[in-house]
Amino acid sequence: MRLILVEDAESAHQFLEVPLLLYRSDPNYIRPLDKDVEDVFNTEKNKAFRHGKCTRWVLILDGVLIGRIAAFINNKYRNKGDDQLTGGVGFFECINDQAAANILFDAAKDWLKEKGMQAMDGPINFGERDRWWGLVTEGFKPPIYLMNYNQPYYQTLFETYGFRLFYNQICWHLFVQTTLSHKFYQTHNKISADNRFKAVHFKKNQLKKFAADFSSVYNLAWASHEGNKQISTEVAVKMFKTMKPVIDEKLIWYVYHEDKPIAVWLNLPDINQIVKRLDGKFDIWAKLRFGYYKLTGVCNKFTGIVFGIIPAFQGKGIDYYMIVEAAKTIQNKTKYNELELQWQGDFNPKMLNISKNLGAEKSRTLATYRYLFDRNKPFKRHPILD
Repeated sequence: MRLILVEDAESAHQFLEVPLLLYRSDPNYIRPLDKDVEDVFNTEKNKAFRHGKCTRWVLILDGVLIGRIAAFINNKYRNKGDDQLTGGVGFFECINDQAAANILFDAAKDWLKEKGMQAMDGPINFGERDRWWGLVTEGFKPPIYLMNYNQPYYQTLFETYGFRLFYNQICWHLFVQTTLSHKFYQTHNKISADNRFKAVHFKKNQLKKFAADFSSVYNLAWASHEGNKQISTEVAVKMFKTMKPVIDEKLIWYVYHEDKPIAVWLNLPDINQIVKRLDGKFDIWAKLRFGYYKLTGVCNKFTGIVFGIIPAFQGKGIDYYMIVEAAKTIQNKTKYNELELQWQGDFNPKMLNISKNLGAEKSRTLATYRYLFDRNKPFKRHPILD
C-alpha cells in the first residue's frame, strides 16, 4: 500500500475519486458537488485557514485507490471541558481493511502530533459544524445536503484503531402534516395574546435586516457555548447572500419581542434531492439543470439547520409559539412533505426535548469520535450542557 500526499492537481482529483469507487454499488450514496469538497481545501474559500492548516492523503494498492483522509488544525476549535489541544480528521474513506485504515489514521496522528496536538476528533470538518461532521452509525439512508455518509463497517475501523465515542449526533424526521400536541397551541395562544410578541418569516428583499437579526440571536443563544464563535453582521449578510439562491422565505422564522429579535429557526430545502442528479458537477450546464429541477418541485423535503432562543426568553414557551406560527404557513402554503432536523448533540437535552415534543422520530445517528495521543490519559465524553 502506498500513501500519497495530496499536493498537486492529479492527487487532488484522486481525493475526489476515492468514494466513487467505494460506493459505486450503493444506492443510498449521493455524490457531493466536487466544488463543495474542494472549497474546504481552498485557502481563498475556507476562512478556517486564517487560524489553522490542513493536509490530506490518498492510499493506493496496486494502482487502485482504496482510501483517503484529511487532517487539520483549527485554533478556534474547542469543546466544553477540553484540557488538551485537539486536531481533527475528516473526509475519511477506506476499503474494509483495518491495516489500510490504520495507515491513514497513523498518517493523520503523526502529522497532528508534529504540530503540537494532543488528540484528534473525527470525522469532523475543517470549518463549520453544519457540514461534513460525524460518522453514520444508525440510519444508513441517502444523506441530506453536506452531510457525511459512510459504510457501516467504518465504525469498526474507527473503534478498533482506538477512537472512542465523544458524543452522538441525533437527527430527527417529521412529516410536515403531523398534528402538533395540544400544549403547543395552548402556549401559542397565551403568547400570541401579548401584542409585544410577533413571529415573521424571512424576506429576501430585507436580507440585510434579517441577517443582522440572525447574528444577534445566534450570538446570544449559541456563541456562549464553548466551540461556537460570534457571527458578525457582515459575516451573517455574506452567509445569507450565499444561501439566497436556495432560500425559501417561508422556511426561515423569527420571533420578536418589542421589535427586538429573540428567536430564530433556520430551515433550508434539502437540495441533495437535486444534487444527486448532477454527478458532482456545477458548471453552467449543471446550474441550468439545478434551476430547472428547483422550479419543477423536486425538493419536497427541507432540513432544520439552526434553532435558537436568547437566554432571557428560554423556557418561556417561545419555541412552541414560533413552531406553531411556522406550521400554519409551512403546512398550508408550501409543497414540502418532510422535515429532517440537522444533528443535535446528545449533550444538549433541551434541544432533544424540543424534537421529541414535536413528535419527531430519530432518523439517523452520527458519532463524533476522539482519540487521545496519551493512551494513559483518562477519557472524558462531552459534558452535558446546562
